[in-house]
Amino acid sequence: MALFSSNTKKTVKKAAPAKARGVLAADDARLANVLKRPWFSEKALIGTENGVYTFEVLPAATSTDIANAIEKAYGVMPAQVRLVNLPAKKVALRGRRGMGTRARRHKAYVTLKKGDTISFA
Repeated sequence: MALFSSNTKKTVKKAAPAKARGVLAADDARLANVLKRPWFSEKALIGTENGVYTFEVLPAATSTDIANAIEKAYGVMPAQVRLVNLPAKKVALRGRRGMGTRARRHKAYVTLKKGDTISFA
């Protein structure tokens, strides 16, 4: 019986060591799909001169997921990742088909350290 035991020593469990900030093997398949494609617009191409690259990403992706995916895909570590949600918009369809809806999209602005670049070729 635990209440009437003569053992008064308390046992303390040691905490597990913290894992390093790296990409786990189980996350490789998920991180491969985080980045959909690079975002090529006039504004995005001007940003590449300053080290800011733009990508279309999954809606559920977090900044950490995107940073790990960039590191795995391109071999550079981002200094900063900012996310933007673009809303759906009404668009005119050609001919007499009326109006339609363009899907909502999600962008990530990835800022690299000075001297780092990403090549899309």
